[in-house]
Amino acid sequence: MSDVTMEATTILPILKKKLAFLSGGKDRRSGLILTIPLSSDQTSMEELSATLDYLLSIPSEKCKARGFTVIVDGRKSQWNIVKTVVLMLQNVIPAEVSLVCVVKPDEFWDKKVTHFCFWKEKDRLGFEVILVSANKLTRYIEPCQLTDDFGGSLDYDHSDWLNKRLVFEKFTKESTSLLDELSIINETDKSSGVDKDKSDCALLPSFDPETVLQTGHELLSELQQRRFNGSEGGGGGQGGPAWCPMEEELLAQPQVMKLLDSLREQYTRYQELCRQRNKRTQLDEIHAKVMQVVTWLQGPGSELLKTQQAIGDSMRTAQALQQKHEEIESQHSEWFAVYVELNQQIAALLSAGEEEEVAELKSLQQQLSDVCYRQAAQLESRQNVLQAAHSFHSTTQELSQQLDGLLGMLCADVAPADGASIQQNLKLLEEKLQTVEAGLTSLRQKGSLLLEQMCSPPSWTLEETESPGGDQQDNVQQIQSVMDEMQLRKQRCEDMVDVRRLKMLQMVQLFKCEEDALQAVEWLSELLDALLKTHVRLGDDSQETRTMLDKHRKFVDVAQSTYDYGRQLLQATVVLCQSLRCTTRSSGDTLPRLNRVWKQFSVSAEERQHRLELALSFHGNAERVLQQMCVEAESLDEVDSSGKTLLDRLTRPVIFPDG
Repeated sequence: MSDVTMEATTILPILKKKLAFLSGGKDRRSGLILTIPLSSDQTSMEELSATLDYLLSIPSEKCKARGFTVIVDGRKSQWNIVKTVVLMLQNVIPAEVSLVCVVKPDEFWDKKVTHFCFWKEKDRLGFEVILVSANKLTRYIEPCQLTDDFGGSLDYDHSDWLNKRLVFEKFTKESTSLLDELSIINETDKSSGVDKDKSDCALLPSFDPETVLQTGHELLSELQQRRFNGSEGGGGGQGGPAWCPMEEELLAQPQVMKLLDSLREQYTRYQELCRQRNKRTQLDEIHAKVMQVVTWLQGPGSELLKTQQAIGDSMRTAQALQQKHEEIESQHSEWFAVYVELNQQIAALLSAGEEEEVAELKSLQQQLSDVCYRQAAQLESRQNVLQAAHSFHSTTQELSQQLDGLLGMLCADVAPADGASIQQNLKLLEEKLQTVEAGLTSLRQKGSLLLEQMCSPPSWTLEETESPGGDQQDNVQQIQSVMDEMQLRKQRCEDMVDVRRLKMLQMVQLFKCEEDALQAVEWLSELLDALLKTHVRLGDDSQETRTMLDKHRKFVDVAQSTYDYGRQLLQATVVLCQSLRCTTRSSGDTLPRLNRVWKQFSVSAEERQHRLELALSFHGNAERVLQQMCVEAESLDEVDSSGKTLLDRLTRPVIFPDG
């Protein structure tokens, strides 16, 4: 089909006037029928010429070669106008016109007016002109090719034709422009080195391809239903062959189909291009976000962690450092949330990506995961260090309080009332010392754990472990210094405990000696009481008296041992008091009591021994006298003398040293 040089929209008001039209009918030579319905109003030749130019630009060259039959309907017009129109055809389409049928009115024009003979001007005009009435027009044209204005059966709706024509031209214009744009876009994308921003702008065509395709399909559907430029047509009204309106030239079905095919092809390529571009854009966005996360974690995030290396010197500072670390973790959590979202997006793209894209996505995913896991491991390691530091400082504070309590106990004066209270204080002292020992052991364990947490690398790392920095060395020295200080304080307390333990043991011995010394006095008093109350018999004979004398000597030996034991205990209390720098309770009471009882016992024992010795002498003399056959006076005198001496001794009271 030939190119249309004029668009209907440019002369739309003129076309609406229906100054001329192609109904789709054909003459007997298969030439197109051009109808010019003249009205009673004055017709503008310029508008008619423009209409004819547009209409004659529609058929193909092949169709034009078969010639046109022009029907000039002059039934409602004047002759001079008809004549002017016919003559105008000579200038407009002389080569295409083969016959001009001027339809005259029922009452013919005045012969004076119509003296002009068209048949004589055939050579000059270039086509044949005949005057014919409407009912005789069928002699030249089949009734089925004529509209109902001339008694034919061909249906023609000018408004419908004009609307379809506008749709066709709009589709042709938009599809052609869209094809050019899509072709440029598709070809431009193949070339390398194209500016990305310009290329993105070029990806936006002037028309919506979906809308243009929908319009083309609707137009094609109407063309296939033979509704373009006429009705569906029908069989010949007078037995002629079936009519196809305007053949393929005016139906434009092949052109629409060709445009649609080309448009679908280019649009498919364009969609694939957009899909690739969208995927590339999505990959670029993901890459940008990944690099944003990686840059922050490796930059500001790492710097935040590097500035937080201290472990504090007390529980309060450790808690402040933990709070600061929680703020850092909160900042990291926002980026970790972005990491999770990006990981999900990458996983979705990996499931439907191409080999090259999969490799790139996996590389991005690996890079992102490595950085995030490494940063998370460093955060966890820092958190573990802070927890260990808090526990270490807590144990240090607790141990310091225990040492202070033990030191206070050691510095206080000991003034126990008895040995039991001393034993209780000693037990309490030992318990406190054991508590301090357990606290120091726990401190060493927690210090070792803290050092291990600080010096050991994270469990998940990509880089080689660096040597501890200056801050780490300071932290190590601080921990070691605290443990050494606590060890020194504990050692000092142990030394003081040893001294206090010795002192308290001496006090226990002191109280024991005092108690035993009192017991020795009691024992000696009991021996004295037994000596005075029970040791009174002198025996019935010398044998019995001698036995009682031996027992008396042994009894005295027991009393002497008891006295000596008491004296030794009292001497020990004096030594212990001098060592403890205190005064003994036995120094003013026990020793005089012991000495007094011992002196009383000594006097009583000596008196008892003298009486037993006198009794033994008396019994010996008496037994010798009794054994003599002949008693001598001298023997009797000895018995009498020893008896009197014994009686005199028994009647003499025992005088104690204190009177």
